[in-house]
Amino acid sequence: MVVFVYLLIIMSILVFIDGQAGTTGLQVAEKLSAHASVELITLDGDLRKDDGARREAFAAADAAILCLPDEAAKQAAEMAADLDVVLIDASTQHRTDDAWVYGMAELGTDVRAAIAGTKRISNPGCYPTGFLAMAAPLREAGLLPDDAKLTVPAISGYTGGGKGLIEAFDAGTAPRHFSYAHGLSHKHLPEMQKLARLSSCPIFMPSVGDFAQGMLVHLPLFAGQLSKAVTAADLAEIFQSHYQGSHIIKAYDADDLSQHSANGFLPADGLKGTDKLEIFTSYNAQTQQFWLTARLDNLGKGASGAAVQNMNIALGLDETLGLSL
Repeated sequence: MVVFVYLLIIMSILVFIDGQAGTTGLQVAEKLSAHASVELITLDGDLRKDDGARREAFAAADAAILCLPDEAAKQAAEMAADLDVVLIDASTQHRTDDAWVYGMAELGTDVRAAIAGTKRISNPGCYPTGFLAMAAPLREAGLLPDDAKLTVPAISGYTGGGKGLIEAFDAGTAPRHFSYAHGLSHKHLPEMQKLARLSSCPIFMPSVGDFAQGMLVHLPLFAGQLSKAVTAADLAEIFQSHYQGSHIIKAYDADDLSQHSANGFLPADGLKGTDKLEIFTSYNAQTQQFWLTARLDNLGKGASGAAVQNMNIALGLDETLGLSL
């Protein structure tokens, strides 16, 4: 009698993080360490800056995540231009480049399909992720006109500022809370305007608080800014319908205070350590004003979590693998 033995060989997906020592790179590596299908390609010491070693890593990888400053990300993309590797750029460099797919799958089924069908993905910025999570469904529903004049106040944890700002907060030399980009030209504005399909650039008012991870992005609206009369319940329903079935984005009912603390506060770090995003809708009928808020972890859905999600989609995997939900 002949006995046949069949062996199931599970092939690992090889992933290279270019810039693994940085804040986002470390977070991506941590998430991928819990990813059952991934094997990391790592470079030690000076090899991290050796172009030959980096190109070999790109060539060997199924996917590479660029956790680099803008100019370095541009150079890395050029280095790997002729290679059959999925590149996911976490910098600002390619977010408005039409040759790259903007990697926020929740913007629509066509976006998810585009991510799955490309090898060049630009990871969204943390603030734009929160802004677009609110603005895009309203634009799609025809409620927010393309010439809407929007103001977007926001606050982030200090890890979004990189190692220098982290060290300043750890040393107690940074202000406990500060605003910045007062020149109204923050680097996130081009992607916010383009992806929301707005003819006018929003007024973006970012700030940083004395907490490590977390983010609140606000979108205040007068009822008159919308194309027709709606209630807060109508807006909440639009968000809930848009994100129906999502394991990552949750929209709460109108004026739902369940996530607020006992004193009515909405903690900016309430999703710290997760890759989730939440949307809240509030309304004052007397003043005809809406207050929309997106909450996320600036290093989760705002950076490393989105990169891993995009990698999963591009490689045909369950998009939630490796994420904290």
